[in-house]
Amino acid sequence: MTQQDIDNVRESVNSQCGNRVRIKLDCGRNKVREYSGVIEAAYPNVFTVIVDPKEDSNVSQRLSFTYTDIIIKSIRMMLE
Repeated sequence: MTQQDIDNVRESVNSQCGNRVRIKLDCGRNKVREYSGVIEAAYPNVFTVIVDPKEDSNVSQRLSFTYTDIIIKSIRMMLE
């Protein structure tokens, strides 16, 4: 993993701000959580996603991830 890799991912995420995404989060021990939401903002070291509220709740959730999470594949992000 080089600084160029991180810069490429940062640029890609920054260009997708405001778009809907589906995120698969690897929680370890064969546990995977899936979220659907919108990329809210991209900062120098992290980006934030506003997650759609679940059926039983009206509260939306804000999650933050680092660009290295994408590189090391602890999250998988796909455009919807």
